[in-house]
Amino acid sequence: MPVKKSLFDRAIPVLASLDIAASLGFFHRLGFETHNFGDNNYGIAIREHIEIHFWLCTDKHVAENTSCYVRVNDIHALHADFAMRFNVGKVVKMPWGMDELYVYDPSGSLVKFGQVTGRFIQADAVREAPSD
Repeated sequence: MPVKKSLFDRAIPVLASLDIAASLGFFHRLGFETHNFGDNNYGIAIREHIEIHFWLCTDKHVAENTSCYVRVNDIHALHADFAMRFNVGKVVKMPWGMDELYVYDPSGSLVKFGQVTGRFIQADAVREAPSD
């Protein structure tokens, strides 16, 4: 029986940026490969299979109210990696079964990095995190 190919590949966040070069510089310091397009009107940051896109925005309120969530496999390793690169906050245990790390880019956009550590809800089912 043939395997049905999924219609969807991935979702890619597009964050508002007040300064594309500053946003890309920040993500480059976090270990992302960065690309600037269109005379600083659009940028892309890539690390492993994660992409974050940026569009030039002139409204600080919009940028400061923009966010995305990136699931990771080892939040503590990521925290250690980021801590070598800049002053980062602590990993926070959330009641919905995620350990999270919050990073604000120079425009004020929030990127939440999270790892499943307990019971959480996925689109198709409630699942348990694997136990080690």
